[in-house]
Amino acid sequence: MTVFWRDWIVLKHRMAAFIISRMIAPMLYMFAFGWGLGRSIDTGVGVSYLDFLVPGILAMNSMNISFNSVTPVHAERVYHKSLEEYIVAPIWPPAFVIGKITAAVLRGLISSIIILALAFAFGAQVVTSIWFWLVIIMNCGIFAGIGFLASMYLSTYEKMGQINTYVLLPMSFLCGTFFSTKTMPDMLRLIIDILPLTHTSVTLRAISLGQPFEYLSVVALLAYLVVVTVWGCRAFEDLRK
Repeated sequence: MTVFWRDWIVLKHRMAAFIISRMIAPMLYMFAFGWGLGRSIDTGVGVSYLDFLVPGILAMNSMNISFNSVTPVHAERVYHKSLEEYIVAPIWPPAFVIGKITAAVLRGLISSIIILALAFAFGAQVVTSIWFWLVIIMNCGIFAGIGFLASMYLSTYEKMGQINTYVLLPMSFLCGTFFSTKTMPDMLRLIIDILPLTHTSVTLRAISLGQPFEYLSVVALLAYLVVVTVWGCRAFEDLRK
């Protein structure tokens, strides 16, 4: 709780700038794809492209925000050496990991609420439920955990940037965010369909459109979350040794 509270205090003092910065990219996507290009796109499921697009933007945005919220741990470990304060502190090691992931989830949720508010302002019809928010929370936790693992293992800032280039960026466009994975070649789709962002995009879209969703995708997201959290705890404990 103390680790989480420290990050919350930092976020609270920067809340206005955080909110404004989180509005720019979603607004551009909605203008360009929802109102612009999207008017001429047939989704094949009887809804406007804007309604189809919003769940994908939520999945993609929560991924990026959560991952980048934890990456400062890398600078604390490699450059500032301030992570050593936590290493020598008399705290339960998983408490630090869980605190950081939880703080990143909070940032992802705030950003998701901003996007939903913008979507409604643009005229999107989005249905939410407890399952909808649980999926977003798990997606945030998964990519916060991946960000923490990258911070533990990568040695330079340039390598951290490569995670965005070679991992997050391809998933942003391929994992069902802007179009259905069903249109992809079979071999590529087999790989794309097991990625966590695909499960998030597909599940959020089904819920938001009032359609039945696959509970197996929820189980898969939960499994991803458990794996990255446990792995992150072990990585931090190894660092303490």
